[in-house]
Amino acid sequence: MMRAAKDAAWAVWEAVAKRTARAYIPGPRIDDALGVCHWLSDHALASTIAFWDGPENTPPDVAKQYVAGVDTIARENIDSYLSIKVPSIHYDWDLLAEVVDRGVEQNIRVHFDSLGPETADDTFALIEKAAARQYDLGCTLPSRWVRSVDDAERAVAMKLGVRVVKGQWADPAQPKLDARTNYLAVIDRLAGRVPRVAVATHDVPLLRECLKRLRAAQSFCEVELLFGLPVRPCIRVAREMGVTARLYVPYGEAYLPYTLTQARQRPVVFWWIVRDTLLARTLFVPKSYRREQT
Repeated sequence: MMRAAKDAAWAVWEAVAKRTARAYIPGPRIDDALGVCHWLSDHALASTIAFWDGPENTPPDVAKQYVAGVDTIARENIDSYLSIKVPSIHYDWDLLAEVVDRGVEQNIRVHFDSLGPETADDTFALIEKAAARQYDLGCTLPSRWVRSVDDAERAVAMKLGVRVVKGQWADPAQPKLDARTNYLAVIDRLAGRVPRVAVATHDVPLLRECLKRLRAAQSFCEVELLFGLPVRPCIRVAREMGVTARLYVPYGEAYLPYTLTQARQRPVVFWWIVRDTLLARTLFVPKSYRREQT
């Protein structure tokens, strides 16, 4: 009886999560993301394209989508770049090399997203291998991880562009780490030392302080925001401080930026899903546009 009740509750959670995820993703095809990117471009905003794979996608499928993303960005001549997740291609160097090589050919930046802390070392090993090809690459550093301050030094050594996020996964070794304080520590380590820094937070006071420090160090910096969350206050800060505002636009499988497995293990994640459902109602993309995409 207890097991049946838990399974029923989980089915409700999963349904809510999938419904909420629609706020984060314009559609299953790259053309869906491209429509958003063109809308952003028309409003003086840059973009990032990312394919979110589902359980039915094999690593070769995912790599094919990544290559198509590079080609699409190059063809459309928009201010955008490609963000990838190497766990989705099972850390396969041959598949990754296809993506990186196409990026070199098309002169499109390839950026490595972060996932859980357990993926970081394998991801950096592939970044280091790709960086040996003298290519414009980027990585993401979550401030919820103690290691990110040291990983900032790795990014400096490899001359990577860096996106700094708070991140969804806490550091297992120090789960109560203050993400805001460590965020500033990572920013300070990067300031003036890497080709570019994307401040990826919807925390307006933190965003403003990061940009102030980066500008003081004469760092090339920009603001990067997640499609589906409120962005107007952050865009205002970016424009006040004279930096580019960019939105991360995923397409493919609709899921939240925290896994359903994590929700099963940590019930608090369910309340994050409910919170995001409410926040997503203030999405700045016009409702008329969103209806056209459904």
